Amino acid sequence: MAAINWLALLLTHPLEFRTLVQFYLYHEQKRDIAALKEHPTSGWDRASMRRCWEFLDMTSRSFSAVIKELEGDLARTICLFYLVLRGLDTIEDDMTIPDDVKQPTLRSFHIHTVTPGWKFDGCGPNEKDRQLLVEYDTVVEEVNRLLPEYKKVIIDIALKMATGMADYAHKAATTGSIYLETVAEYDLYCHYVAGLVGEGLSRIFSASGKESPSLGSQLELSNSMGLLLQKTNIIRDYREDVDESRFFWPREIWGRPEYGFKEMKEMYATDEDTVRRAMHAQSGMVLDALRHTVDSLDYLRLLKNQSVFNFCAIPATMAIATLELCFMNKEMFQRNIKIRKAEAAGLIMRSTNPREVGFIFREYARKIHAKATPSDPNFIRISVACGKIEAWCEHNYPSFVQLSSGETRQQTFNPYDARTAIVLKEQELDAQLAKKKRMESLRNGATPKAGGAYDSKEVSTRELMMYVAAAFTLILALSMGIVWLMVKYTA
Repeated sequence: MAAINWLALLLTHPLEFRTLVQFYLYHEQKRDIAALKEHPTSGWDRASMRRCWEFLDMTSRSFSAVIKELEGDLARTICLFYLVLRGLDTIEDDMTIPDDVKQPTLRSFHIHTVTPGWKFDGCGPNEKDRQLLVEYDTVVEEVNRLLPEYKKVIIDIALKMATGMADYAHKAATTGSIYLETVAEYDLYCHYVAGLVGEGLSRIFSASGKESPSLGSQLELSNSMGLLLQKTNIIRDYREDVDESRFFWPREIWGRPEYGFKEMKEMYATDEDTVRRAMHAQSGMVLDALRHTVDSLDYLRLLKNQSVFNFCAIPATMAIATLELCFMNKEMFQRNIKIRKAEAAGLIMRSTNPREVGFIFREYARKIHAKATPSDPNFIRISVACGKIEAWCEHNYPSFVQLSSGETRQQTFNPYDARTAIVLKEQELDAQLAKKKRMESLRNGATPKAGGAYDSKEVSTRELMMYVAAAFTLILALSMGIVWLMVKYTA
């Protein structure tokens, strides 16, 4: 059956077939957590940790792959961090749990996470991650094995997230309000369920020593990374959430008078007028998510460790690709849509450095802008949001600066770009100024740089020959003077 699928892909999408073949042939797995040499950091030699890795595969295959490639004990720590938050999210999402049970469970979850033997079997039978909570004592056992600095971050984030989730769940259960009203309320909800994840990850990266200690204090950028991913998922999962009576789109966006919607479920009607109005509401949601793209790119530029960068960059590029797929796509209101496997594989292979990730964002921003229509009330703001991504790329990686191919990757300038002449003139003026300062310092009796040698970039060949000739002449004159004195006074 798999061979037939590959053949069908080759015939219908040959370029995607090539991308997938390249991915499977050339994209090597960076780390095998089951290998014997990895046991001290991955914990694979313990049955409890092996079960945690299995839960990670069961709950999220996409995150599982990038988590497993993190270096050292970071992979195990992030795996457990993810499972703790997944368990918390499962309780919050389960509509079958009464509020009088859900409230104390959520608000004490950070304590339960380090209480040996604690587990929870109160989720409904149809909850997909129910088994994780049934065997949560396994997660508790492994969390208690973590280093104190990691454990402290996980407990702190679990406490903050559980508090926010419990507040929103209690509001829905007691007031009957099932909608988020304003964008500010939407942002706060996304902060609790995703922005705090970004904060926790940054603090763990810093605690591991693999990233700068200052990264843990980049709360605004960390929050934006989390919000970009969360809002993308909320947009994409519209139909699934509405069918299960979960409404995360803020009324301030979809409930505008010109759209004419009273309930979110009205948007998946298929008549032409409803589709048009639903597209406009959807573009407002995409516009709101695009607010976080530039901050996310700034965050990625702060990362130094390659495995950490890949872990953060791959979901970010997947998010911008998903936003482009959803934008002006009426199928999103009928079913759950996802980017194609070949496209995902291409993004994984390309998401290796901030420059390339910035260009990926720019490519999809251009596609979003191309799909926008002037009749959309959000058209101008969509254009501005896409323009900000263009401006970010141009500011950090100017298009007239080119990198040559090969191992050296030397920097060159596009001769046809007017900015090249300005840069070259500035370099010439800088060189002249440096030469003038050097000559003045020599006339004032300044000594050479530390080490007794001049910088080869600052001293020209002609100047160097002049210095050598002068030194040789001086030595020759001193030698001849000494010889003359010896001949005169010994004769």
